[in-house]
Amino acid sequence: MVESISTSQARRIGLAAQGFGRAPTAATGIRQLGALIDRLGLLQLDSVNVYERSHYLPVFARLGHFDKTELDRLTFAPKSRYTEYWAHEAAIIPMSRRPLFQWRMDAFRARYDADPAHWMHANGGMLDWLRAELAEKGPLPASRIEHDANKRRGSWWEWSDVKRGLEVLFALGEVVSDGRARFERSYALAAQRVPAEVLGAVVPQADAVRELIGLSARAHGVGTLGDIADYYRIKQGPARAAVNDLVDSGELLPVTVPGWKQQAWLHRDARIPRAMSAAALLSPFDPVVWARPRAERLFDFHYRIEIYTPAEKRVFGYYSLPVLVDDRVVGRIDLKSDRQNRVLRVQSAWREAHAPAGIEQRIVPLLEAARVWQQLDSIEVVDRGDLARDLAGALSARVAS
Repeated sequence: MVESISTSQARRIGLAAQGFGRAPTAATGIRQLGALIDRLGLLQLDSVNVYERSHYLPVFARLGHFDKTELDRLTFAPKSRYTEYWAHEAAIIPMSRRPLFQWRMDAFRARYDADPAHWMHANGGMLDWLRAELAEKGPLPASRIEHDANKRRGSWWEWSDVKRGLEVLFALGEVVSDGRARFERSYALAAQRVPAEVLGAVVPQADAVRELIGLSARAHGVGTLGDIADYYRIKQGPARAAVNDLVDSGELLPVTVPGWKQQAWLHRDARIPRAMSAAALLSPFDPVVWARPRAERLFDFHYRIEIYTPAEKRVFGYYSLPVLVDDRVVGRIDLKSDRQNRVLRVQSAWREAHAPAGIEQRIVPLLEAARVWQQLDSIEVVDRGDLARDLAGALSARVAS
């Protein structure tokens, strides 16, 4: 029985659990895409599109070149076996697992009901009107719902009352996503979109949390209570009870990892690769790095996304992507797809202190693969960051050869 694993083993276990280190397939199609989502458990959604929308990036990182329209068809088509909900954040999840989040929908309702100042209480008429509108005309995106209150108020990011109402109903589980077009979500009543057997499934909260914790532990391979609880945003009290149950059943094995201050658990199905061969540009919302304390423990990698940092205060760049090579995060690259000029722009490139010499030779093929995937013509490197010049030189040498 495994009782202790090294930090390097923990890295390799975690990456293998996340789908890295597997031999690439000849072609990536619907079957491979579905298998990956099922392995990860979710794909986090985010609207930032400076390089590429975030839910595409974990797929590209693990499977390489794929057709984004196939992923859209798999996840956003009206009869898709996937749906969206607040899993980690807003995320694509298998439709079959939607009942595992009913307790969260109920928690949203209880929270809103208990807060007299919540928007819902003063806008019950709007919610009733939206229910009726979707029943008669749905599914519909918010932009196609005709109402005087369907106008933004104040700054550009503030929602209209129509959008706010739809999102309240979405949190409560009354309304679901019916797919997206140009990333705009279409809304439907749950009965219009969710299969009856899924909509009618009842999973007690303790059972649902235990299943989610099991899925999280499998996706981590090895992790602390905080790691495992965070994957589906479960509070540590219920998460600890679920972990204890899974230890009793033999699904989780207690282990120690040198340097980790907390107890860790190894999933019984976790692989412990002797080596890890991987190279990827990671989304800021990739499960490998989205839990910043875990990224520091596993990779000695301190990471903060700087999208919301004023430009003059940014250190690494607006959309800086961690660079994974084998079992280490060796750098970060701020990427932008300049679609108008058909250029992939490396707006800054930085190496980590532990990165080996010549790491730019492993990164250049990643950038070239990203350029081809994004259907751009060239790559340009801005001279910003301690890796930028070496990267530019390696790119030039590759072009010349």
